[in-house]
Amino acid sequence: MGTGSVEPVLAFSDWFSGRCFSTLSGPMSTAIRTGDSTQLEQAMAKTPILEKVGRRAVQDLVSEGSVRQYRRGTYLFYQGDASEHVFFVWRGRIEVSSISVMGRRQLLTTLDSPQFFGELGVLGEQRRTATALALEESTAWLISGDRFLAFLDKQPHATRALLRSLAEQIQAHESFVEDLLFLDLKGRVAKRLLQLVSPSLDDLPADGSVLPAVVTHADLASLCGGSRENVTRILSEFQRRDLVVREGRRYVLKDVSGLRRLAAL
Repeated sequence: MGTGSVEPVLAFSDWFSGRCFSTLSGPMSTAIRTGDSTQLEQAMAKTPILEKVGRRAVQDLVSEGSVRQYRRGTYLFYQGDASEHVFFVWRGRIEVSSISVMGRRQLLTTLDSPQFFGELGVLGEQRRTATALALEESTAWLISGDRFLAFLDKQPHATRALLRSLAEQIQAHESFVEDLLFLDLKGRVAKRLLQLVSPSLDDLPADGSVLPAVVTHADLASLCGGSRENVTRILSEFQRRDLVVREGRRYVLKDVSGLRRLAAL
C-alpha cells in the first residue's frame, strides 16, 4: 500500500509482552504503553460493528492487527492504492477526500471519533476510491484485509452490522443526489451544517450547537456541490439573519429551526 510517509508499525505482540516502546516519527516520538491495548479494545467494542461481539473475539481481533502513528499531514493511503488493510481511527482526525476525473477535490468526510474505515475496498476487492490524510497527530489500528474477512466469517453479528453500515452509506449517497436535484444551494448548505452536528438528522441539534470540527468554506462547498464563492456568500447571509454565528474558527448553529426550514426538513 502506497502510504507516503508511513510511520513504523508497533505489533500488538509487543504490547502484550508488558514492554513500552517509542515509535519514532521524524524528530518526534510517541510512547505507546501496554495499558493502551485495553483502551483500544474498549473503543472498538463501542462501535456499531462490534457492539454485539463477545469481548474475547474483540481481543482476538485487536491482537491480529497493529498500530501506526501518523504525523499531521501524513497520508494513510492514496486514491488508486490497492485496498490491503481495514483501518480503525483511534485518536486524532482523518480527512477522507477524492479527486474527480476533472481534477476537482471532493471532501467526503472527516473522521474525528473512533471508527472503522477503508473496509469497502477490502470487501469489494477494489482499489481505493479516496485518499485518507491525517489532519493532526493521529493513531490508527489496521489489519490485513484477509484477516478482517476471516473475522467476519466467524462473527455473523459483526457481518450484519457491517451490512447495515454499508446500506446507510448507500442511502446517504442517494440522499445527496436527491438534494442536488430538489434543494437549491442555500438549502443544501443549511442541511450540511445540521448534519455536521447530527449526521442522521433523526434528532436535530439544539440552538447553540457548535460544529465539532473546523470546516472551511471550501470543505463545505465540496460537501454541498457548490462553489466556494457562493457558499461564502450564503454563510455571510446566514450570519446576517442570525442563523449561525462564528466563534473563532468554528460555526455555531444559532437558529436550528430556521436552518431546518431552509433544508426542507
